[in-house]
Amino acid sequence: MRNRFVKICLLAAVLALGSEAAMAQAKPKRPAQKKTTGKTAAKNNNNAGGAVAPPKDTVPKVVMPDADIKLEAPRPSMRNDYAFERNLVKERTPLQYEHIREDDATYVQRVWREIDVHEKINLPFVYKAEGDAGNQRFIMILLNAIKKGEVTAFSAAGGDDRFTTPITFKDIAEILVEKPKVKPVPDWVNDPDGSKGLFKDSVIISEFNPDATVERYWLKEDWVFDKESSRMYVRILGIAPLKTVNNEDGSFRAVLPAFWVYYPDLRPMLARYEVYNGKNYGARMSWEELFESRMFGSRIIKSTINNPNDLFISSYVKDPILALLEGENIKEKMFNYEQDLWSY
Repeated sequence: MRNRFVKICLLAAVLALGSEAAMAQAKPKRPAQKKTTGKTAAKNNNNAGGAVAPPKDTVPKVVMPDADIKLEAPRPSMRNDYAFERNLVKERTPLQYEHIREDDATYVQRVWREIDVHEKINLPFVYKAEGDAGNQRFIMILLNAIKKGEVTAFSAAGGDDRFTTPITFKDIAEILVEKPKVKPVPDWVNDPDGSKGLFKDSVIISEFNPDATVERYWLKEDWVFDKESSRMYVRILGIAPLKTVNNEDGSFRAVLPAFWVYYPDLRPMLARYEVYNGKNYGARMSWEELFESRMFGSRIIKSTINNPNDLFISSYVKDPILALLEGENIKEKMFNYEQDLWSY
């Protein structure tokens, strides 16, 4: 009996060992995992996606600055720079226009004029002096007012002169000053004698030259006859400085309006700036008085008289002398309308 019990125990132990061996054979073996570094893992990921990491660009990139017009801040005199106190112009405000009823405006013509600063009467536009208010050139007065936010400049792109699209001072700088360009220049550091023919990229930045860039201005104005006062009024609506465009050899190509400024908004600012008077330095009027008194020389370049296609005179009169005479003819027509209303 005892021997039989021992045999049963041995048989149970053999069966248990056999089942453990069978389970070990049925379970798959896991392959040993290898430790990977960060570089190896990134390489495996790139290869798995089928993309290769691009090589790093070791050539330094050229940083392109924005076009800018450097305007120096006004430096007022610390002492009285005159033999007497001059405060009349600084405290001057423009008079408001007389009101014209629409029903009383029996005759209206729109005229565009061009002012050339090289004419003797227009030399105050390019007066090269510094005052308490800054540079005395008219273009610098406009740019300073726009940069300070005193007036709003409007785009002249596509011949638009109706003050529809305001532009920033940065946009004006890109118009008046060419954008910086990348130009290859000789590399004198690595090639002192130029025998190797080495070049390097250099950024060419153009500076704003007010005397060469802006030489003309356009005026947009309305001539209105008021039957109530029996008087012909002229009201300036806008002023546009023209950018002079030259060819590569420096010869003149054309002029293009840079921007438009609404003149009624500009009047309070112009009333605080004096105009240079070469005959009497003490008798100096304001810029607002100069425009209102018509103390400038100009020529008519476009009008609404017999112009259904809205063309400039230069578009249908090619000869410059004949175009000048056509402008005088337009001026005479407006003058004769007023004179024909009177009986002598």
